[in-house]
Amino acid sequence: MESVRIDKWLWTVRLFKTRSMATDACNAGKVKMNGTNVKPSKNIKADEVFEVHIGQLVKTVKVLDAPKSRVGAPLVPQYCEDLTPPEEYERVRMLNMRFERRDRGEGRPTKRDRRQIEYIKNMLD
Repeated sequence: MESVRIDKWLWTVRLFKTRSMATDACNAGKVKMNGTNVKPSKNIKADEVFEVHIGQLVKTVKVLDAPKSRVGAPLVPQYCEDLTPPEEYERVRMLNMRFERRDRGEGRPTKRDRRQIEYIKNMLD
């Protein structure tokens, strides 16, 4: 495996949409290795494990290899292994459920709808 910068690797395995977003995440301390922040210029090696904060999700990934260029989504498992526990995905899903969502174009809830929403919220608490 040839040495690749961490920001470039995060972009090539599709953890971030752009390389500059990956660089900004490294500079902001959202990419960690063994609990310490990683600079964007750090060269990675195979079998290293990183924690990447993407929104509210803390994703744990293991480096398997470094692609030469950005790869398609079906090829990502060849280059990284997702070690994130399922509880983390469930935690993020539950956080997203706590917010009330309405589809676009539905308009404001009626008085009856609001009462039903409040009833359900009180049941969950």
